[in-house]
Amino acid sequence: MKLHGYFRSSASYRVRIALNLKGLRAEQLPCHLRKGEQRDPAFLAINPQGLVPALENDAGAVLTQSLAIIEWLDETYPEPPLLPKNPLRRAKVRAFAQVLACDTHPVQNLKVLVRLRELGIPEDKVAGWAGWANREGLAACEKLIAAEPGPFCFGDAPTLADLCLVPQLANARRFGVDVNAFPRLLQAEAAAKAMPAFADAAPDKQPDAE
Repeated sequence: MKLHGYFRSSASYRVRIALNLKGLRAEQLPCHLRKGEQRDPAFLAINPQGLVPALENDAGAVLTQSLAIIEWLDETYPEPPLLPKNPLRRAKVRAFAQVLACDTHPVQNLKVLVRLRELGIPEDKVAGWAGWANREGLAACEKLIAAEPGPFCFGDAPTLADLCLVPQLANARRFGVDVNAFPRLLQAEAAAKAMPAFADAAPDKQPDAE
């Protein structure tokens, strides 16, 4: 398999964790977002959205969108499972993940922040926007798992929820958010980062890290 990604991309980070948890290897093909490589015709032929990650499987089929990639990995390589078998629990895990992957991360990602700057928004306001988006999403997630048993988001093993949480907390810190306001999320993060699968997927451990 081949993973087109960027070391600091939260979405790529999620997929790297999933691959590690499944014990799978993928050739890393960096796409430098800050240099605009995602807009190169060669990359747009792989992913017309011009976003990372994109995963090419062993047969050459291309998968895009991190949650879709992770669910494909989970269905194709079912051990260890990243979603509960119980339908209600599975829906709760997906809902948590989507708060971050669908409603929080896209609002503060590089593409949006670049557009805000192009519109003449001052840099401090751009950073403030990103911080606000992270605080809103993380505050909701803190409440969603307040009564869930730990140490992970939903029990004693990592799920799709943890794969989304750890990269988002990294983003929040980068934008100056005081994450100490979210003790339950930090408990889950600590449990996750103690695992090599999460630690080895960290941005600073990637071959394209700067």
